[in-house]
Amino acid sequence: MSDLWQSVLGELELSVPDASFKTWFKNTELLEYNDEVITIGVMNIFAKSHLEKKFDKQIREVLARNNLTAPTVQYKVASVKKKIISRETTNSRRESRLRELTEPPLAGKSAKNANSTLNPRYTFDNFVVGSCNDLAYTACQAAAATPGTKYNPLFIYGGVGLGKTHLIQAVGNEILKNDPNTKIAYISTETFIKEFLDAVRLKKAGFSDKYRKMDVLIVDDMQFIAGKEKTQEEFFHTFNILHQANKQIIISSDKPPRSIPTLTERLRSRFEWGMAIDIQMPDFETRCVIVETKAALSGIQLERETIEYLAQNIKTNVRELEGALNQLLAYSEMRGVPPDTATAEGLLGNVRQSRPQHLTAKQIIDKTARHFQIDSKEITSSKRDKHIVVPRQIAMYLLRSELHMSFPRIAKELGRKDHTTAIHSVDKIERAIKLDFLIREQVAEIREKLYA
Repeated sequence: MSDLWQSVLGELELSVPDASFKTWFKNTELLEYNDEVITIGVMNIFAKSHLEKKFDKQIREVLARNNLTAPTVQYKVASVKKKIISRETTNSRRESRLRELTEPPLAGKSAKNANSTLNPRYTFDNFVVGSCNDLAYTACQAAAATPGTKYNPLFIYGGVGLGKTHLIQAVGNEILKNDPNTKIAYISTETFIKEFLDAVRLKKAGFSDKYRKMDVLIVDDMQFIAGKEKTQEEFFHTFNILHQANKQIIISSDKPPRSIPTLTERLRSRFEWGMAIDIQMPDFETRCVIVETKAALSGIQLERETIEYLAQNIKTNVRELEGALNQLLAYSEMRGVPPDTATAEGLLGNVRQSRPQHLTAKQIIDKTARHFQIDSKEITSSKRDKHIVVPRQIAMYLLRSELHMSFPRIAKELGRKDHTTAIHSVDKIERAIKLDFLIREQVAEIREKLYA
């Protein structure tokens, strides 16, 4: 069956984009084939859903061309059996892996380029792709494949702990893998500012050339350049020189270019020349995949219930989710107890205790009102002022998404007589979250406060 499936994969690789093939098809296998059913094994539930929704027809056509036909084609998350290894070996590997996950990157060192400041552990292979980041992931892979020619500059933005740093460094590491001689600089905006000010204050020569001679410049946390007029001017000239020479520029920020305060118009316009893509909060399914994948890197296969427990209770960002998982694995190893749901509940109980156990409609309305600096009574009033309507709509959306309230109940909580108002409001915010960064940021901040 392995040879048959390799033939299928070979044909699929030629007919789908490279990024899609690596993300969705590379780690699949043919689990079962008979006259009634073809079962394809996949790595996780997100891959299963994606193949079913977007590639099922194409897969069936390729299967048929390879004389693999059956009335039913199904996708199943393959269960990977744990290897039986000694406790001593497990301890050593676990400690090593936990150090990798928790220690900061070593500045100035890379597996491929001693002059690079990239963290070699940040790669495309260990980045978990979901609906929240698949577009950014695909764009980054395209930039890595042909640096300086596609999506230049590439601007990745989103909230804290969503994987921006991992993704932009993965581009650099992929470029180095393809060409180890490429000159790449990864730098935070804060470091760029400090180096620039030191160069001015101490009259150091050579600062400008340092980054203008690079083939790839990757700058993290661009939002910190706001208000730094001289630094913006310096970066503007650096940007121009690199861009005119078709050198790849990759930038991350917590906001899109148009939302960074006091950013000069000429710099803002240049950031928008290429591609600006956001990374959103991971949904439940993606959080499950993250937990499952990170646990597998430590040689652990968690029970489904435990995976879902962590994904359900850690919603704020990927960084906190990984931290909770690392804490669970380390505790389980030290105490010799299984990393199951009961252990997770006991260990992470302090996290849950600091959060509302039973979130109420009043808490959501009050937190929303406080965020917009208005009185909660205004949200539930009949007023139609613009500064009240949007918070009211967001409150309705949160009542629906967090408490799963019915529309009539939502309308009642907000003092509306007609539940169609609630339907309209929830639908409007759902669409706005996809298109409007400001709305998405406001909803994320309120949600974070609800669970803080």
